Amino acid sequence: MVKIKEMPYSEKYAKVIENMKFDEKFILPFVQKHLGEQAASVLKETWQKGVKSIPESASFEKKYDVAYGNWICLAKSTYRFIREQLGEDGIKKFERAEVEALKRKNAGPALFVLKLVRLFSPSTAFSMTSKQMGYQFQWLTPFSVPELTRHKAVLNIPRCKILDFPETEDICFVGCQSTYPMWVAEQFIVDMKCNRQGNSCTITLTPVG
Repeated sequence: MVKIKEMPYSEKYAKVIENMKFDEKFILPFVQKHLGEQAASVLKETWQKGVKSIPESASFEKKYDVAYGNWICLAKSTYRFIREQLGEDGIKKFERAEVEALKRKNAGPALFVLKLVRLFSPSTAFSMTSKQMGYQFQWLTPFSVPELTRHKAVLNIPRCKILDFPETEDICFVGCQSTYPMWVAEQFIVDMKCNRQGNSCTITLTPVG
């Protein structure tokens, strides 16, 4: 088993809040564009109804758990709303919008350096990317890393935290198994394959090509 730096609950909590703000920033304009201002207001009201307050005095672990539940509510209600209003074609358009939003969010000096490294050593660039993903993905669910080399990384999820919540199939199949792989392939030149078995999953990362 490969030892990966553990993300503290304070950072996990911050990541959930960050991702909720990110989601709201691109989801509402998408809905406004395709369905109008009133539809965007309806979706925002749906989010607000499912949000639970986060106690200021709670531990970061508790804050993370409550915030995570709020993010799940936001994500699953968004997929359901778009599917009901726009159908499968709308889901595909939403995926593309999220991929482009993720690429904008993660653009910057670090990505420029990664591209330079890839020019001289693709295997080093892959290793840098997979290690970073092995850290950054910890806010989503607990996992172990049985393999991490310059050409392959394996993340083993014994029980996905997302699937502990009801009605989260779209988050899994659309978000984790389709949108995220498109994003990491296009921006980081990494192939991401998910093999789900019940509530467990194995994610395999390899260099594209």
